[in-house]
Amino acid sequence: MPRTQAPATGSAADTIALLRALIREACVNDGSVGSGQEIRSVRVLQRFLADAVATGRVETHVLESAPGRASLVARLRGTGTGTGTGTDPDAPSLGLLGHLDVVPVDPDGWTRNPFGGDLIDGEIWGRGAVDMLYLTAAFACVLRDAALAPEPPRGDLVLIAVADEEGGGEYGIHWLVRQHPEVVRVTEALSESGGMRMGRHVAIEVAEKGSAGRRLVIHGKPGHASIPYGAKSASYRVGEVLQRLGEVMPAAQLGPLWNAFVSARIQDPALAERLRDPVRLDAALPHLGGIAGYAHAVSRITMSPTVLRAGMTHNVIPAMGTIDLDIRTLPGTTDAEVDHLLRVVLGPLADDIEIEHLRGWAATTSPSDTPLFAAIERAVAAVADAPVVPIMAAGGSDARVLRELGIPAYGFGLLGPDWSYERYREGVHGNDERIDVESVTLSLAALQRIVADRLA
Repeated sequence: MPRTQAPATGSAADTIALLRALIREACVNDGSVGSGQEIRSVRVLQRFLADAVATGRVETHVLESAPGRASLVARLRGTGTGTGTGTDPDAPSLGLLGHLDVVPVDPDGWTRNPFGGDLIDGEIWGRGAVDMLYLTAAFACVLRDAALAPEPPRGDLVLIAVADEEGGGEYGIHWLVRQHPEVVRVTEALSESGGMRMGRHVAIEVAEKGSAGRRLVIHGKPGHASIPYGAKSASYRVGEVLQRLGEVMPAAQLGPLWNAFVSARIQDPALAERLRDPVRLDAALPHLGGIAGYAHAVSRITMSPTVLRAGMTHNVIPAMGTIDLDIRTLPGTTDAEVDHLLRVVLGPLADDIEIEHLRGWAATTSPSDTPLFAAIERAVAAVADAPVVPIMAAGGSDARVLRELGIPAYGFGLLGPDWSYERYREGVHGNDERIDVESVTLSLAALQRIVADRLA
């Protein structure tokens, strides 16, 4: 249950009202080009930012990659180099990267309207409340308040509210950096996937695993299904491969962020020692409770069979089957290394299997010794009296696109003390998604400090 708290006022109340309005637009992205229709939420943001735009300090662009697939970029011009005045050659251009789309819902799994934006007992309910409309709303509020302040910032502050993050970003951030690179130009950025608690630490994402999708093509010998003798069904061979994938897993590879995670989250010294040993780590995973899945994922390359295909009609023994693998890679892993590892995992089955490459991207990392990361540390300490811990995300976000361009980007947030990593993961894409007013208020307060730290 949420703790008793006073109603939000001022900018926090505005952020919550904006969050509720964005939830109600129901920009559901099912992966098809016609879904999402983020133009609805773009219009909400335009109305919210109207006073800021009226100052003449904010330049906005509404950019559509396809009908209705709109992104909004609002740039508050600073007095530094970004404006061409040359008054501050070190002035940063701080990007606030949020997305407007949300994943589909199963209404039968919800106890409230998933697109009602209800505020009940200090919690805002709705699809996207956690992922990541609360941050997108906070980003917009901070930009508006900075534009209405008596003095402009020394560097640019840029809200980048994009379409299609949940569908991979082809109609959002990828399209923007290809087609409108100057509009989205920043030197550093904040985005999603941070703020959950790891013990007394606040997690800030500095890295994301990569993706190296593969399709295994498996051949058999066809025949009439009524006379199976002498045929060799590809379906059985698919089963053999799945069994092998389930029995053999890639070994742990403990990167530079692993020790910080263990130190922040694991209080038992003996268990922490086992987790720092790649040989003993797997046997220790069952003792981690709800964090075990995350620990397993970020300590190795993972391979998950997701799509199986074999056969086209019921009376023909299939001659071919395929298995699609979602493979998530660690920083520095090459495609050649993925293929080699996959063949090692498949063992004696590998010689008869073709490996096809599906869509993928490299893991990305931002350093944790940048001025922006230091500003995050100071803000979290001031607002929550807590240290931060840099972490790697098992999944992906739009921040990786900026990292691929050499721009430091961090998954930000400051959720309440009860928001463990496990609670955060349950909220993302889950039923009854909701976020409490306290977490929105904390995140906004920390964000305000970061913007002042970097741009005042």
